Amino acid sequence: MTARSRWVIGGSAIVLAVVAVAFLGTTRNRNSVQARGIPSDSAAVTVAFASPGRVEGASETTQVGAAADGVLKAVYVKEGQLVKRGTLLAEIACDELQASLQTAIAEADGARQTRTRILRGARDEEKKIASEKTAAARATFEEAKSRLEMQRALYQREQVSRDSYEQAVRDLGVADANLQAAVRTEEFLAAPPLQEDKARADAEVVAAEGRVRSVQERIAKCSILAPIDGTILRVYARRGESFSTVTPRSLFSLADASSRHIKAEIDERDVDKVSIGQKVVIQADALDGKWLNGSVVRISAMMGRKSISTGDPSDKSDRDILEAVIGLEDNAPSLPIGLRVTVQFLTNSSSKK
Repeated sequence: MTARSRWVIGGSAIVLAVVAVAFLGTTRNRNSVQARGIPSDSAAVTVAFASPGRVEGASETTQVGAAADGVLKAVYVKEGQLVKRGTLLAEIACDELQASLQTAIAEADGARQTRTRILRGARDEEKKIASEKTAAARATFEEAKSRLEMQRALYQREQVSRDSYEQAVRDLGVADANLQAAVRTEEFLAAPPLQEDKARADAEVVAAEGRVRSVQERIAKCSILAPIDGTILRVYARRGESFSTVTPRSLFSLADASSRHIKAEIDERDVDKVSIGQKVVIQADALDGKWLNGSVVRISAMMGRKSISTGDPSDKSDRDILEAVIGLEDNAPSLPIGLRVTVQFLTNSSSKK
């Protein structure tokens, strides 16, 4: 390569670099054009910078899914319908859980009855029988005791044999043992339950009731309820479709559509140019060349990643952004939620130094 060729290539590279810098500067300064569609003092107002934005309702759009696997049995709402928090949106077929619930309820009832039986103790009839047996054993004991005293007196006067006397002694011993057994039985039936038996019965009741709650919670997950008051924006669910929590998806889009605001994404290079109360103008293809006026009502406290795609191939997606909420004037039309707009942040040029 000759020296002349090298000079030509070097000169071309320098020219291209100068052109690129000039183009970027022009693009960067394009936001400084004078705003249109603003009040009569617009000569003193310019656009500091512009950012993409999106129309949102009074609340952020909520994507509603299901908490259980199964097939959608019914869908009860349609797009545009107003719903209250807790409104049933759809149901997943969980009929097999009803049988499990009945079984769990029966087991819980059985555990509670067993606990009641333990706490109550023996039946009144059993206690009465034990008391009667004790009275009978005591009567037999008194009779054996009297017979022994009589046999002892006769034996001392040698009017009965030794065998008869010893038989009376044995009869008294048997009667005494039967009386003690009857008394112990009566005391046992009247005694309170053991602490370990009561604790085991309590634990069985708690476990059975826990199984009932578990099945009830699984059944409740088959009902898809509205998490907030709002409007159904989109219905993705169809009757007969299957849903899996392994690969979840949105079944409904829900938002509070009672009012509108704009959420703008401010490039990290323009963060120092935005402030609370700053005036803005909003432009969108859907407005047919008209402008909407608004102001900044809230600024996020932290940076984030872009979520709005402008469709511009030159738009860098690796820059961080700062979210700002734009409040619209009262006479602003009701824009569709999700509409992409361009937010131009205004600055008073006369205040610049």
